[in-house]
Amino acid sequence: MTENSISSDLLVVGGGIAGITAAIEAAETGLNVVLIEKNPYIGGKVAQFNQYFPKLCPPSCGLEINIRRLRTNPLIKLFTLAEIKSVSEQSGSYNATLKLKPRYVNNQCTVCNDCVKVCPEKRKNEFNYLMDETTSIYIPYENAYPQKYVIDMNTCKGTSCNKCVEVCKYNAIDLNEKEKEIVVEAKSVIWATGWEPYDANKLDILGFGKYPDVITNVMMERLAATDGPTQGQILRPSTKQEVKSVAFVQCAGSRDNDHLQYCSSICCMASLKQSQYIREQHPDAEIHLHYIDLRSYGLFEDFYNKIQKDEKVHFHRGKVAKVFQDTSSDKLIVEAENTLTGDLIQNSVELVVLATGMEPTVKNLPVDKELIDASGFFKSNGDGMISCGVNSKPKDVAGVVQEATGSVLKAIQKIKGN
Repeated sequence: MTENSISSDLLVVGGGIAGITAAIEAAETGLNVVLIEKNPYIGGKVAQFNQYFPKLCPPSCGLEINIRRLRTNPLIKLFTLAEIKSVSEQSGSYNATLKLKPRYVNNQCTVCNDCVKVCPEKRKNEFNYLMDETTSIYIPYENAYPQKYVIDMNTCKGTSCNKCVEVCKYNAIDLNEKEKEIVVEAKSVIWATGWEPYDANKLDILGFGKYPDVITNVMMERLAATDGPTQGQILRPSTKQEVKSVAFVQCAGSRDNDHLQYCSSICCMASLKQSQYIREQHPDAEIHLHYIDLRSYGLFEDFYNKIQKDEKVHFHRGKVAKVFQDTSSDKLIVEAENTLTGDLIQNSVELVVLATGMEPTVKNLPVDKELIDASGFFKSNGDGMISCGVNSKPKDVAGVVQEATGSVLKAIQKIKGN
């Protein structure tokens, strides 16, 4: 290792649950690992969940243990705010040029909160899907790792303000920190770059962006989370009042030739899970679930059967045609054809949740386009470029962890074979 280069056995791209698992499993077999993450924290989408299958655990349940394993393993070198600029193969190894964005806060930070108290600028909180705000110097979420502040220079006034620098007793803030580049040479690369929710703004007939009470499934996870924008209270965004009726719109942009042609596999179960969030908080709420096909594979069938018996959850087979405002009230109308009866139905509700699908992010990375299929998912090259997690196909958290472990076995075969 030098100031501008690192030699390692394995490079893991993406610090979500897939990348964390792969890095830990590889390092615990004795491999040197470089793990990079574009966000200022690791944990990925799992960190933003309220609960996840199969045990309906909070994200801290699995992440806390894995982060402890990661931070105590000397064979793992972690870079956050790191993105791959280019990657090339040379003599059986891979050279990846990384762009390291400045955090503007160093390891002397004690998270004392003094800087937050004096920061006058605000930013939209991406962790909560823009539903609330933080100051320009912030911690992404309560249990974030690394546990230190980061500064959003899109809203920070920099040295013309300087209040955070002046109040910091530990010299932990450097507003003049610069972007850096380093080169990582690795014998194998595991791509665990994860997914983003499909952009609901493209679904204009479903009212997202037009009506504040139309939200997405990932936004619902944050509303239900105790560290979310409403401290776990599921309220109508427009009135901040308790929710009495909700519609879940399945396949919002999925299985659609104009959007995502594939099924994201977990959306049905996510909506069934979220229906229980609502039932627990608001026992009298009426819940309508509009679906094309309900897919609850394997052990999830028991959970589906349990929800089916709930007299407050109503299932409607048929794709939603549109969502619009009721002119006689402040409610929303969800219009769909019931394909079992042929009838046109209109349900009046206070909140609409769009089950948007998983869109892989690997298509935005500097990799050979031959490794990306027609839907944007990554295909392993049969050698040292290995995919795992949702960037290879949609799957639940348990499936992601299993595949991440398997990807390490493939990497070991490549590394030990050199």
